[in-house]
Amino acid sequence: MNSWGDRVKSSLAGLDIQSLGRVGVLLGGKFGEREISLMSGNGVLEALRSKGVDAHAFDTGLRSPTELDQEKFDRIFISLHGRFGEDGTIQGLLELLDLPYTGSGVLASALAIDKIVTKQVWISNGLATPRYEKLTATSDWNAVVEHLGLPLIVKPAHEGSSLGLTKVKSIDELPAAYKLAAKLDKKVIAETCILGDELTCPLVGQGNTAEALPVIKIIPPQANYDFHNKYFSDETRYLCPTGLAPEVNAAVQELALAAYKALGCRTWGRADVMLDQKTGKPYLLEMNTSPGMTSHSLVPMAAEAAGIEYADLVLWLLNQTLGQREGASA
Repeated sequence: MNSWGDRVKSSLAGLDIQSLGRVGVLLGGKFGEREISLMSGNGVLEALRSKGVDAHAFDTGLRSPTELDQEKFDRIFISLHGRFGEDGTIQGLLELLDLPYTGSGVLASALAIDKIVTKQVWISNGLATPRYEKLTATSDWNAVVEHLGLPLIVKPAHEGSSLGLTKVKSIDELPAAYKLAAKLDKKVIAETCILGDELTCPLVGQGNTAEALPVIKIIPPQANYDFHNKYFSDETRYLCPTGLAPEVNAAVQELALAAYKALGCRTWGRADVMLDQKTGKPYLLEMNTSPGMTSHSLVPMAAEAAGIEYADLVLWLLNQTLGQREGASA
């Protein structure tokens, strides 16, 4: 059987660029990940235009998405991250407008954006993810620590890019960590901090045809993979191949693929995973249904390891929207 990279090259070789029509690239937005979305979207826009696609930027932070119908787009590449871009809302509008779009549908997007609901889905499917609790202003901090142990992670339930995230090492740090996360989201989650290798696994396809791309090992400075070290630091190291044993990579890919399918994701996504340094067991952290496409982003890195350059990856993702007029979908 040909590899994913070979199949991508084959599908693009016969692609009629004109069949893609007028393409809207949604980018920007109004919330915490706007800066990253602009970087992703402009990269996507440049890549599509380099392939001859009639692509146009549409900044949902500057224009109302209700104006999309005026643009006469034939399909949409979603380069929005976080709320009102990756959470099912823009996907629902595009369904109503009968506009094909990249990435997961309404339900999968809405599930994956909520870290607590995502965990509930995974746990119900028997998939390993760290223990967690939903936090409120009246939470019993002693009980939280007794349940989750220390260190633990506190973060907003609907934010990405490590925004509002705190690694809590003592119970005295919990109230401040909660307040920081609560500034960004009404829903806050605490989870057991798994110590070990930080990994990510991009995924492509849908249903039974979905597959995992190469795993990436992330080595940030001071073991701190925060907003700056994710997108702007040249000190963060990325290993692909990971240097881990083949059976470990395979276990991570198997877990990530099961997580992707459990949520009903389609086209592409990226599962973040921690590998427990004591047991060697992988644990799911979260699923990204609109991954970054910046110069530091991880899906393009894995695609390159599979033999697909950035511009071809972007074109292939857009190509998945052909024939997608399916109405409400996962």
